[in-house]
Amino acid sequence: MVTKISEELQRRGFIHQHTGESAAAVLDEQSRTVYLGVDPTADSIHVGHLAIWMFLKHLNQAGHRIIFLAGGGTGRIGDPKPDAERELLDEDTIDANVAAISKQAERLIATDDNTVVFANNAEWLTELKLIDFLRDIGKHFTVNELIKKDAIASRLQTDTGLSYTEFAYPLLQGYDYLELHKAHGCDVQVGGSDQWGNIVAGVDLVRRKARAEVHAVTVPLVIDKATGKKFGKSEGNAVWLDADKTSPYAFYQFWLNASDESVIDYLKLYTFLSLEEIASLEQQHAADPAQRIAQRALAEAVTAFVHGHTASEQVVRVLEVLFGGRSIAELSEAEIALLTSNAPTTTVADGTPLVDTLVEAELASSKREARTFIESGAIYMNGDRVESLEAVVDVATQGKHLLLRRGKKQYAVIVLQQ
Repeated sequence: MVTKISEELQRRGFIHQHTGESAAAVLDEQSRTVYLGVDPTADSIHVGHLAIWMFLKHLNQAGHRIIFLAGGGTGRIGDPKPDAERELLDEDTIDANVAAISKQAERLIATDDNTVVFANNAEWLTELKLIDFLRDIGKHFTVNELIKKDAIASRLQTDTGLSYTEFAYPLLQGYDYLELHKAHGCDVQVGGSDQWGNIVAGVDLVRRKARAEVHAVTVPLVIDKATGKKFGKSEGNAVWLDADKTSPYAFYQFWLNASDESVIDYLKLYTFLSLEEIASLEQQHAADPAQRIAQRALAEAVTAFVHGHTASEQVVRVLEVLFGGRSIAELSEAEIALLTSNAPTTTVADGTPLVDTLVEAELASSKREARTFIESGAIYMNGDRVESLEAVVDVATQGKHLLLRRGKKQYAVIVLQQ
């Protein structure tokens, strides 16, 4: 049973372009089979891609069936970049990337009722015969239309030009749509707004070859309004979903540092909080932006979705030690490990004078400066202001781990070695 989802998706900012008379006609009037194709250019997706995965979750919850297509075949060619030839990956790397991304997708968008199907276009693209493909598929694409596509048009203006390999990519993506339509009844393809030309080419191919009406819907590229930059590798600011590439701590911090201009947009795109809850957060944020209430809600929700509630809660407790007055002694071993792997950490011998420790931890440039900081009341150990120049760091008093702070923003974790 399909609920009327198009209005909510539009209010959340998911709908950029669509075929058909309206988004409602495509997404509300009947149950659809929707597919997203993801090429394995890396072994993880980043937060720019995550918006489309959230879009899929909303569609699935509204009653639509989902096909997640890993581009094991198209990844061997590569979608044309607008400025340079894409570097071809070797097959072992592509296969490893497909496995890693598919595992992420299974964890985040799979369902118990099997309404999400996983596929790999290498299954059919690697079996194609060139002459048959050119006769049956190539004749439905004109060069005139292909060179109008943004990425291709941009590349034709560069000194490097465009190889036939990448020029043929839209044909392969269009063939994927035709294959999925025949095998699964797929009638909607979704993707980023930069994929509109490729997706529409598939819509046209299905219409011509299968005599069927199918649709396309795109999601806008996510832009940080404060910087004007999109999320992604090309901007050098990729935040990955793989914990080995971007730790849950750094992931949480990314969302916590969201700009005031963008945070409400991100809440709509990247969380399942209701629009009413988001409106309430927007009011609280407007009343006192310094409290970063909206950013905290965003960081906790997205981190919990991607890395699990336990990881999100651990990050919150570590941040409370660093910035909120929580005692380091309250942290579990896992949280201590999270703290020491993400905060400046220095190991010193048990009983080391505090003056020496401040220098070792680079909270002071010299012993003389360390003494000055202590005398001025700027140094804190585990939240307590230090008043004595003779203070030492020792396990008996502070425990094996302690937090040294200079002022409000400079801090270091000290590990005491007995």
